[in-house]
This record gives sequence, structure tokens and C-alpha cells, in this order.
Amino acid sequence: MMSDSDDDFVVAGSGDEDARATDAGARTRSAKPKEQGRQKERWEDIQRSWEVTEDPHGSIAGTVADRIEAEKRKRLLRDTTPLQRGIIRHLILVIDCSSAMLEKDLRPSRYLLTIRYSCIFVTEFFEQNPISQLAIIGMRDGLAESISPMSGNPAQHITALQALKTREPDGNPSLQNALDMARATLFHAPSHGTREALIIYGALLSADPGDIHSTIRGLVTDSIRCSVVGLAARIAICTELVSRTNAVTGASSDSPTLYGVAMNDVHYKDLFMAHTTPPVLHAKEKNDAPSLLMMGFPSRILEDAPSKCACHGNESRSGYLCSRCSSKVCTLPAQCPACDLQLIQSTHLARSYHHLFPLRNYVEVSWRDARAKESLQCFACLDDFPEVPSEEELQQREKEDKERREKEREERDQARKEGRRWEPKGRGWRGGGKGASESWRYRCTTCGEHFCVDCDVFAHEVVHNCAGCLCSPPLQQQANGEVNGTANGHV
Repeated sequence: MMSDSDDDFVVAGSGDEDARATDAGARTRSAKPKEQGRQKERWEDIQRSWEVTEDPHGSIAGTVADRIEAEKRKRLLRDTTPLQRGIIRHLILVIDCSSAMLEKDLRPSRYLLTIRYSCIFVTEFFEQNPISQLAIIGMRDGLAESISPMSGNPAQHITALQALKTREPDGNPSLQNALDMARATLFHAPSHGTREALIIYGALLSADPGDIHSTIRGLVTDSIRCSVVGLAARIAICTELVSRTNAVTGASSDSPTLYGVAMNDVHYKDLFMAHTTPPVLHAKEKNDAPSLLMMGFPSRILEDAPSKCACHGNESRSGYLCSRCSSKVCTLPAQCPACDLQLIQSTHLARSYHHLFPLRNYVEVSWRDARAKESLQCFACLDDFPEVPSEEELQQREKEDKERREKEREERDQARKEGRRWEPKGRGWRGGGKGASESWRYRCTTCGEHFCVDCDVFAHEVVHNCAGCLCSPPLQQQANGEVNGTANGHV
């Protein structure tokens, strides 16, 4: 009896398996025609970072170098239109110190990475805005605490940020308390400067004691711009905060400069450092009546005996004497504690001036132009450029590029018919990406000199001047009507 049951069970089981196999085979055969004509998903056409193109000799060194060059150029390709900007800024940096910052999706953790990037931001902020002021506020356990008061001394802010490493994040953040403290800090900021608040927000909630919408209305009344860098996701209250406080500028809250969410540590740093550039002043924010700002330019002194400074009370032999009341201050820029005169150096104004007249972007140089100019070395660093190919090789490469473009056009038309997204796979034999030059050369549109990508980055991010334009004779600059890559007619 038992064996019959077992035999019946085995036979029934084998029949079911055969039936399932037959049905699966029929479904597979019937699905093959659909598989051939199906639409591809978006993720199937993504070019992954580890997929590189080899050159004719089987090496990937050129492709890797091209991608590095393209990333450098990507940071430089920005709008260089001369605009009126607020070069005297009063910025409040609000850092989330809640328990949400303990997450390790950003290594080593959100909290430690934020402190490290904040120190870099403070240094870069005062490098680009030397006559501006900065304060730091923390959100911890439902309260807002002052980490560093309003000051123009970057060393003071960095010391306060480094001290945060000894304290663990705790509790929930309170956005309303932080905004109220930022508003109170900016209450006495002079009208000739901008009022801004940059919020680093890692949580998905806000423990507020009252109505945060009334706080936002107060920020709008006091003309305080708010920007947010999120570490988790977009939050409705932060979107409303950004859109309402920036409504006078006509900017949208979808702009990554105003409200961006970090996708990784590199993107996080890019969003953070984007706020070192002064904001654009619009017609509604400008004062029609001309106004003058009184400043002092003191000289450095060296005393025989140490004396106390008026700003901190520390004894030192060196310092600066106020040009109005002769009070001694330690460093510049600073505000005289006795007569409230703004004390700066001429170099501070020069570093702030480049935001108003930015250096124009260098343009890519083709192999034809490089061959015509016979450029063998970078004009600035004298580094050797890659050898220019022969005429026959250039013709062959142009033929290959033409065939590649035709093939890409066909693929793009095919993808449009199928209703899917199409992305380019590279730049043919050259590799690289958007903004990278095929000849590894970049040309200044004013002086016409050729530079390498490293000198291009150094000129636009550090010195903000073109080496070729500075070396040109003054008569040539006057004939061109341009200085430092900016036409006088655009000012």
C-alpha cells in the first residue's frame, strides 16, 4: 500500500515537472520575438565608471587621463558674465549636530565629514571673501547653540570646529531655534552687506517649539537668504524656507545652489564649496541712492616692547594701528573695537574684485589650431604638450570621428523612435568627456596663448588672472580694449 502511494506520488510528480518544463519552453519560445523588439530600460544604457575604452595599442592610460581632465574642466565651465554681487557678506553657517549625523553613509560619518568640509569651507570662504564675516551655529538636542560668534578671523572658526570632534551628536535638530538665533545674529549687520544663512541638514524632521512659518516670515522681512545642503532627502519645510527667502531674486528652490541633496562625498563637497561665491544682487535688492563705505588701510607696526591689542587683549609686538583712533589690532581684516572703522588691506579688495569681473573661460583647441600655432609648451608652466599628429593621421582621425558621429546620430534616432533615453559613449579615439580638449590645450580668448588644464584650473580658481594677458604689453591690451579677459564694454 505504501509502495503504491509512493509510486503514484513519483509518477504524479514527474508528470507535473514535465508539464511545467513544456509550459516554460513554450513561454520561452513565444517570448523570443517580444524580447527582440522590447524597449531597453534606462539602466541598460548607462556608461559605468569602470567601463573604459582602450586605445589602438590596448592601453587605458589615455582614457583615464581624459576623464581626469574632463572632471577638472567641469568645475571651471561656469557663467562668466559680469554681474553686481554682494562682496561684503555676513553668513551664518548652521550645522546639524543631531543623532542623524551619526549615520555612516558618508565616511567616516556624516558628522566628522561635515566638520572636515566646514574647516575647508571656512578657509576657502575667507580666501574668496576676505572682507566678509562668518558665524557658526549648531543644532543639538532640540536647541540652537553658538559655536563661533560673528568674526572675520578664520583661525577662530576652525578652532571652534575642531573642538566639536570631542562632542557626540545627540537628540533632534530644531530648525526654528537655529533660524531665530541666526536672525538675531544678523540683526545688527549693516545694510551695505548681504545677509545669508547656509544650513547643513542631515535629519528628516525638526523639533520646533512654535510656528516655524512665522520665523520664515521674519527672515523674509529682514532680507535674509537661506540655502540648504541636505544629507538625507528633500524636506518640505526646507523647500519652503529656500523658496520664500529667495523669492526676491526670482531663483527656484529646485536650484542645486540653493537646495541640493548630496549623493556622495564628492557631490557633498561641491554643494558646500559652491557657496563661497558671493550671491548676485538683483534690482529689487539694490539701493538706488549711492552710498559710500568708510574703510581704513592701516600699516603694520613692530614695537620694541609688547603691548596689548584692543580686540583681544593679548600682548604682542606686531600689529596694525587704526587710521582713525590709533587703536592696535592683531590681524586684518577687522573692525576697530574703539571706533567701529572697517580695517582692511588693498589686497583684500583686489581678491574680492575678481567676483565682479571674472576671468573668461578658456576654449578648447583643436589639433588643427595647435598645428597652425605650433604650440609645443604651456605658456605658463612650460610643460610639454602632446605631439601634434601628422597631416595624414589627422585626416584619418577626422574620418573616424565623422563615422562615429554618423553612427551616434543613427543610434540617437533609433532610441527616439523606441522612446528610450540615449547617452553618448565617449568621444571616439580621444575618449574623455564634456569640456575636455582633444589636443590637451586650452586657449585664452583675449591673448590667444595656449595653456594646459592644470594652469587653466590654477588661473580660474586661485589667481583669477591670465598669465598671457598679464605678460602682454599694455598697448596691446589697450588696443584690444580688454583687461584680464573682460571687455571694458561689458562693465
